[in-house]
Amino acid sequence: MQKITTPKGETLVILPLDDYERLVDGNDIAGAQRVKSDIAAGRDELVPASIVNRIISGENAVKVWRMHRGLSARDLAAATELSAPYISEIESGKKEGSISAMKKIATALNVDLDDLV
Repeated sequence: MQKITTPKGETLVILPLDDYERLVDGNDIAGAQRVKSDIAAGRDELVPASIVNRIISGENAVKVWRMHRGLSARDLAAATELSAPYISEIESGKKEGSISAMKKIATALNVDLDDLV
């Protein structure tokens, strides 16, 4: 390992490629173990590729997640205390949905708000 100080005073380290790759691999393994632990503890879930693909292809995320969770639009409306027509307008793209409405929907669907926008 070699240390270099840049003109700005930053310290850089040069190390053999094998050492670097071991560090990266170790970090990847630790990250994967955290994800597995979160899934086992119920703090995260594996999302089926079919769900991801539907959202990536442009389907409305609220509708995709609602259907994945096995909820009808009325069920989601009841869980969020929003009207079924409002949920329908969000799912059809006629309305974007207010932040407060989208937070309620995210909570009811057990997803992050970012997963819906």
